[in-house]
Amino acid sequence: MDDVKIGEILEPGDEDTRQRRERRVRDKFWNTARRAARQVPFMEDVVAAYYCAFDLNTPHRVRGVLLAALAYFVLPMDALPDFLAFVGFSDDVAVLAAVLAAIRAHITPAHYAAARAALAEDGPESTSDG
Repeated sequence: MDDVKIGEILEPGDEDTRQRRERRVRDKFWNTARRAARQVPFMEDVVAAYYCAFDLNTPHRVRGVLLAALAYFVLPMDALPDFLAFVGFSDDVAVLAAVLAAIRAHITPAHYAAARAALAEDGPESTSDG
């Protein structure tokens, strides 16, 4: 994974790739978010990005980039494995911060409201839509 560039990670990909990422993110996001909550200082932004990625009103390319970044976040084995104490999520934080800076205009107040509600409840336990 050392030779993988951030641009390659964030490529929206074709429809099959997007659907695979969407399933992976839906299946693993909340468990990963709970584990990373203390290490990601902008978790509300990450959760709002999650809601933005699944909002059908979000432009297709933005959804693809968000899903790619969130898929990287939920993968336990990436450039720095997430189980490493204190550094495991640092590469994930860098990728997420870069994506959030690039797409921030697409994250709406409704996405932030959903994020605050989910974080107040400690995230959905098990729902079909995340």
